[in-house]
Amino acid sequence: MSTNKTWFITGASRGFGFEIAKAALEKGDKVVATVRKGKEKLSAQFDSDNLLVLEMDVTNKEVVNLAVDEALKHFGSIDVLVNNAGFGLLSAIEEGHDSEIRHMYETNVFGLLNVIRAILPHFRAKRSGHVINLSSVGGLTGSAGWGLYCSTKFAVEGLTEALAKELAPLGIFATAVEPGYFRTNFLDDSSLTTGKNIIEDYAETSGRMRGFAPEVSYKQPGDPAKLAYAIVKIAHAEHPPVHLPLGNDTLKAYRMKTASFEMDIEEWLDVTTGTDHDDIN
Repeated sequence: MSTNKTWFITGASRGFGFEIAKAALEKGDKVVATVRKGKEKLSAQFDSDNLLVLEMDVTNKEVVNLAVDEALKHFGSIDVLVNNAGFGLLSAIEEGHDSEIRHMYETNVFGLLNVIRAILPHFRAKRSGHVINLSSVGGLTGSAGWGLYCSTKFAVEGLTEALAKELAPLGIFATAVEPGYFRTNFLDDSSLTTGKNIIEDYAETSGRMRGFAPEVSYKQPGDPAKLAYAIVKIAHAEHPPVHLPLGNDTLKAYRMKTASFEMDIEEWLDVTTGTDHDDIN
């Protein structure tokens, strides 16, 4: 296990980002915590010389680059990037407005890419580093009402898997973390947008989820503090995983998906294997 890591964490004002920053500081690591606004409040909550809080909007590439430069000047190095900033959109796919969808993609996908691209030159120069992208159980399997949000997390999964392969020869790791339902503020209006357009035909699918979400908010099974310790553990591991599903609900959902996938393959095996050219043995 290595020690003395320096972290760069986006979306650190609350939820997972806050808990990860807290756990890393408790480990004795240094943390650059970025927030969209209110950096003084977060600084006061920790009051640590090992913490640098910066205001940064992940969707603003220029601001991201300036924040990374400031972090490197302050601590001299970055070892772990945690892309946590993001939000959800609860809506049937047909119900979603373009503006809602594009705004979510700007943060969850393009914002994540802005930060990765700003930090990777530093990782490559020192031939070490770890990119940790917060995905979701929704990045492993789609659910009614969450399809638009899931699509952003499926993008994060693909990006992370490819990154892991591209960066491995350089001594750099990439991990997608897939939390299930954790007891954070994700399901309240500070992190979740509920689509305003409602189509009655989706009452039993996205409509039912629209009613379910507020009922379970702050009653979710996952413990955010335990998630944070798990992420600190993989950041200090010699051989971290490419995927880290967290929560029994995530594991159950993923196994249900793969079982269903296998059934589809078996049922349609002759079609699947019958599409090659005849000259392919």
